Amino acid sequence: MSEPFSVPVTVRGYETDALGHLNQSVYLQYAEHARWSILQAAGVGPAELLAKGVGPVVLRTTIDYRRELRAGDEVSVSCGFEWGEGKTFQVAQTITRTDGTVSAELRSVGGLLDLTERRLVADPRGYFRALTNRPELFGL
Repeated sequence: MSEPFSVPVTVRGYETDALGHLNQSVYLQYAEHARWSILQAAGVGPAELLAKGVGPVVLRTTIDYRRELRAGDEVSVSCGFEWGEGKTFQVAQTITRTDGTVSAELRSVGGLLDLTERRLVADPRGYFRALTNRPELFGL
């Protein structure tokens, strides 16, 4: 089994709150950065999505905060797709410090929005499979 896709991030001072902890909203930004990074790595950039008339949407995200992060901490943000039946899929993400300490676990429900109809497409897995040159990144 290969390692899950991940991107490195260094916590910047301006991302911290008055207590010196990473601001809670920045965890969502790190997760978004990793999701766009996996899309780019798989050859599914904004231009490819727009050409197909679709765009990714997040419908729900939950975050379980495990350990604080502070300015200068080096982390990796993983990203893995989980497919079921229907119009949605899940994305599991973990933010881990370089010493192996898990800082946060995120789980999102997403879909692909038809940009003309303004509705979720019926088979997002099929769209990703057709667009990507690296289906293994999406667990396909």
